[in-house]
Amino acid sequence: MRRICSDERFAKNPRHWRAWTTGLIPPDWVLISWVGVENMLTADDPDHGRLRKLVAQAFTPRQIERLAPRITEITAALLQQMAEHAADTAGLVDLKAGLALPLPLTVISELFGVPGEQRERLQPLCATVFDQTITPQQAQAAHEGLQNELAELVRHKRARPGTDLTSALIAARDGGDHLSEPELIWTLILMIGAGYETTTNLITNAVHGLLTHPDQLARVLGGEVGWAAAVEETLRLYPSIAALPFRYTRQDVHLGGVTIPAGEAVLMCYAAAGRDSAQHGPDAGRFDLTRRQQPHLSFGHGAHYCLGAALARQEATIALEMLFHRFPALRLAVEADTLTWLPSIVATGVTSLPVLLSEQPHPGAAIPSRAA
Repeated sequence: MRRICSDERFAKNPRHWRAWTTGLIPPDWVLISWVGVENMLTADDPDHGRLRKLVAQAFTPRQIERLAPRITEITAALLQQMAEHAADTAGLVDLKAGLALPLPLTVISELFGVPGEQRERLQPLCATVFDQTITPQQAQAAHEGLQNELAELVRHKRARPGTDLTSALIAARDGGDHLSEPELIWTLILMIGAGYETTTNLITNAVHGLLTHPDQLARVLGGEVGWAAAVEETLRLYPSIAALPFRYTRQDVHLGGVTIPAGEAVLMCYAAAGRDSAQHGPDAGRFDLTRRQQPHLSFGHGAHYCLGAALARQEATIALEMLFHRFPALRLAVEADTLTWLPSIVATGVTSLPVLLSEQPHPGAAIPSRAA
């Protein structure tokens, strides 16, 4: 897979896909919002480099580190809200709804200047894009709805520009930086949607992994390993993006004893790569925070490596650290095998994560540096 990510015989633009160019893909296809778009996800160089450059400056290590205090502040507020809610429910809360979803949604929305009421409309539309059980009507409605919502945001920011990234992208486009209106709209959809949906699953999957492997949780609470190790092991074993549509063969490609004809779509399965025993050892299917980490592909590889990787890691690390410091005896409220997984070939995560909160101290727990 790493080889394919850097192989120029595999394109990202669907104009190389025979089914797309011959009109076989309808506008209400369940995966239309992964193909019928104009952003970095479906662009090859030089367009990809041009689009990436416009937003890359906001995701430098220095810029991400500057967000840490605000991420900490948002996390502390959400944990307090969870505690107050739990007081009326005998400790029962949905960790996904209470923390894993609103934290990255708030962070990315603030970065791009998305007002609160519009966040509430965007969130179900983005969730629909990740759901492969939807009807054709729902697929087309979500595809059009996302464009309408972001077009409204652009109109608002053109009238009242601010210091947010949406205003910066508008200025770049209107300043003659060769960003078309569809590219502007779909770049915003990609950055905002991917900026929270994937991190939501990362946080939820990490908590799920720790709570279902108490021996590993004890190691991190005891200071044997850091929270960053929990994030990396989650990314490897339970990647937020399980499979990403698509790459397209520019020519016949001979790979692994198989010939892929020119003009075919290839679905990259990152979830399988994370469990490859040749890369991660014979116990690749085990959740182990102490394993010697090998490079994983959960953020991709090569030119299309995820721009928001550092931000996702930072949000997840802060969230886990503060969550388990505040509630060190946190536990699942249901049996793990009764959890419902997302109906998606793209995303890995659960629809909800019911937990029981407890602020009782954990024997030998290390005090995290970001405790609020």
